Amino acid sequence: MFTDPRKSKPIREWRSSVDELSLFHPGSRPAAWLAAALLSACAAVGPHYESPRQVAPAAWRAGMTAGLTAQAMNPDTGEFWWRQFGDPELSRLIQKVIAANPDLRTARARLLEARARRAIAGAALFPAAHASASGSRNSGAGARASNTLYTASFDASWELDVFGGVRRSVEAAQADMEASAAASDATQVSLVAEAALNYVEARALQVRLGIARANLASQSETLQLTEWRSQAGLVGSLDVEQARANLEQTRAQLPRLEISLAEAQNLLAILSGQAPGASLGEPASIPGPPQQVAVGIPADALRRRPDVRAAERRLAAETARLGQAQAARFPGVGLAGSIGLESLTLGKLLDGTVTRSFAASLGSTIFDAGRLAQQVRAQDAVRAQALIAYQASVLTALDEVENALVSFARSRERETALSAAAAAARNAALLARDRYTSGLIDFQTVLDTERTVLSIEDSLAGAQADGASAVIRLYKALGGGWSPARGEVP
Repeated sequence: MFTDPRKSKPIREWRSSVDELSLFHPGSRPAAWLAAALLSACAAVGPHYESPRQVAPAAWRAGMTAGLTAQAMNPDTGEFWWRQFGDPELSRLIQKVIAANPDLRTARARLLEARARRAIAGAALFPAAHASASGSRNSGAGARASNTLYTASFDASWELDVFGGVRRSVEAAQADMEASAAASDATQVSLVAEAALNYVEARALQVRLGIARANLASQSETLQLTEWRSQAGLVGSLDVEQARANLEQTRAQLPRLEISLAEAQNLLAILSGQAPGASLGEPASIPGPPQQVAVGIPADALRRRPDVRAAERRLAAETARLGQAQAARFPGVGLAGSIGLESLTLGKLLDGTVTRSFAASLGSTIFDAGRLAQQVRAQDAVRAQALIAYQASVLTALDEVENALVSFARSRERETALSAAAAAARNAALLARDRYTSGLIDFQTVLDTERTVLSIEDSLAGAQADGASAVIRLYKALGGGWSPARGEVP
């Protein structure tokens, strides 16, 4: 919601104020400076920014399934959500990412640049002062015509911000700085989540490798069993070849998993600002997500999301620039003054002749073929785009949370079902081997059960990783991974 530019506060009649500047001579400087102060107090033209209303639903459509609560997220949990996984290695990795990631360091450098530009914009509100000293020697036709002149002067100038163009530029620079700070926080949120997701993937690959190797060992025993039975004349060579084919098929999966693990570890090294080649060390289990996650209500998520905050601050900056473009259409008023000393000898410069001058200037564009008017229209269109971008960021935030909530609930259901299936498949494989040894069933049943065990155990590891990843994406969607207190820009 914005104020109509045409309804901004009235501006004092500049013509009468400028007439007062005729008093700007040595005998009436106080009156002139008073006039200048009054001019600088005029209202800034352009719309006065008001933050858009966020239209968020009262509750999440996905509902509060098992493991979710509608309570607001604890600030400490929101800032350091990865600690809920109870994995020290994950915490160490994320701290490295926050400290050394190149993208995050770039975002922080952009914030420093924005702060400097805010200071530059604010400096235009104050007068500029300069000091100078010079010495010159003039020579004529004769020696007596030569003379030396020494001067020292102090000059000051001030462009009065009568219509608020400078104030609007400062307002825009302030909003840009706040948008840069929010963008830095949004970068951290994304990178922390990406690092955690890749860590979970790497651990899942280690677990899957362990499952494949364990099944490889079991299938080796099966192959040995069929070879013994074949040597004893109890079975033909077909069983042996089938067992060997099953074994080699499982062995063929190992290189693919090892390649994926190396790629995941290399990506983790790059995310933490290190050269590729680092290893996670000994294999470990997939980090277990917390049993309960406080998700709050949609309005809480929108307040926490730094990307939404960044979009809102960009809208504020473009609104201020609209006022700056409108102020450029009004006349500019400037004041200048100088006081100096002149002397024919350097030693008597302080006792020399005092010179002073004061001046006021008024400048206005008479004809520019509509350039300034079109600049206002162009900036108004830019502001409209910023508003649309802000509205889109709100919708994106709500969509990401809803998707994460559904993924959280369904991944838990899938993991529960696969856990039961894996236990049943292991029992079936043991029974099949025992019955095959006793000659009660054929070897094809043994092969089928072994393949089923490998497939279900691999799927279970993937489901466990999906469950942990769903929680990570949920925390990311809720805006976790940064501190709102530290996100305030001084």
